[in-house]
Amino acid sequence: MKLKLHIWRQKNAATSGKMTSYEMDNVSPDMSFLEMLDVLNEKIIERGEEPVAFEHDCREGICGSCGMMINGMAHGPEKLTTTCQLHMRKFNDGDEITIEPWRAEAFPVIKDLVVDRSSFDRIIASGGYVNVNTGGVPDANAIPIGKKVADYAFNAAACIGCGACVAACPNASAMLFTSAKISHLGSLPQGQVERMDRVINMVSTMDNEGFGGCTNHLECEAACPKGISAEYIAQMNRDMMKATFTVR
Repeated sequence: MKLKLHIWRQKNAATSGKMTSYEMDNVSPDMSFLEMLDVLNEKIIERGEEPVAFEHDCREGICGSCGMMINGMAHGPEKLTTTCQLHMRKFNDGDEITIEPWRAEAFPVIKDLVVDRSSFDRIIASGGYVNVNTGGVPDANAIPIGKKVADYAFNAAACIGCGACVAACPNASAMLFTSAKISHLGSLPQGQVERMDRVINMVSTMDNEGFGGCTNHLECEAACPKGISAEYIAQMNRDMMKATFTVR
């Protein structure tokens, strides 16, 4: 395939960026999107120019670091798919593809397509844990958990923290990410001790990081590569209401 790429290029956080166009020939439909960018970077390097910076790690749809906007869609046109698992067969010969970094005040651009997502780390650090007593390790089945509750917690835990929910939301809200992390632990017996403090602390940190509020567009749910449901936002709101009026 022959493609024309329009890619956001930005030297660093302190400089302004701009869209730069590149022509690609002989793109195999079996390439992943990141493999296509690898080939592009080889050509750019051969010309003695600076390659396009983008994040990646596992390339197996697990780590979430590969996130970018492709033709205005977080991770691209394939539903429930990360950028690294998106293949060029989803595009047509002669297509023009616009590639941008996540757009959010809380995700400042570091370089090109790389953004600083450490705000997510700070949300997790503020409450995404459980306290346990030291000593002997209990048996794995010492605390029976019903399948419905286990499935609910497991689906929330599937969040990979890629930031697609923030990038897709017109308000750059992190409600889906934060609610998934809160609901994962808050639905399990081990997470009940800190449940009220957890929601207060994590929501407060989320707000302090500069993320926007939720106005129920549900773009977050549509863009999530792991299919995290917006029902976790409703659960977080219920917990937040309860925590606000609970004496701790």
